[in-house]
Amino acid sequence: MGASTLPVQPSAPAARAPGMRPAERLCHATGLLLILSGLVHLVVFAVEGGPWDGPVSWRKPVTFRLSFGVTLIAVTWVTSYVRVGPRLRAVLLVVFAVDRVVEVGGITLQAWRRVPSHLNMEMPFDTAVSMTLAVGGGVLVVLLTVFAIASFRHRPSGPAGMALAVRSGFAVLLVALACGAAMIARGVVLTRTGHQAAAYHSTPPLKPLHGVSLHAVLVLPVLAWLLSRTSWSESARRRIVAMAAGCHAAAVIGAGAWAGLTY
Repeated sequence: MGASTLPVQPSAPAARAPGMRPAERLCHATGLLLILSGLVHLVVFAVEGGPWDGPVSWRKPVTFRLSFGVTLIAVTWVTSYVRVGPRLRAVLLVVFAVDRVVEVGGITLQAWRRVPSHLNMEMPFDTAVSMTLAVGGGVLVVLLTVFAIASFRHRPSGPAGMALAVRSGFAVLLVALACGAAMIARGVVLTRTGHQAAAYHSTPPLKPLHGVSLHAVLVLPVLAWLLSRTSWSESARRRIVAMAAGCHAAAVIGAGAWAGLTY
């Protein structure tokens, strides 16, 4: 048998089919629509006015749609470097997209009804929406934890520094997820014990930590990708990514310290 007939095992990057798979196209399109709809709600806020902060405001449909859209696109792209079976990855991404749409739909519905979305258990319908959002958050934690574990079990592929960027991004993202879970858990306890107003005002101390941690999974891999377009050496690119990851970790620690003092 000639050498040319021997099967060749492609590397992880080469194993990816050219172009985006259907699940990836769905997630990118959904993320883009979420971003555009967030901008539309920003226009609604500019026209109608009203408070930007507080449990009832246009801030939530704007910021959640923008953030969820960016996160969905980022996770879809970043997980292409994570060694996960293509079928499993496709299923996880589709569930992730559906979960984000359902959650932001509930948030937007309540904004148009002029009632709080999270921690609102005043009426049966509001309770159903609030619990749906809580369940959606739980699904989010499970999905992203699976990707995070996969990124640490097997070294992610990609250019120099990408493995560190992906792993650091997912590690910091887990902090954001834990922060979000803590906000919901404390709010639910306060609500169940008859302290509805206190529940609405219990989340601000953790919001900076949540925000700082949420998008590291996009910022660090994008930096590694941009550096791969330069002529700098691989060691230099790895050092830059490491420094960026260290700076992001310092910001998370600072936000966490502030949350600990004010929570």
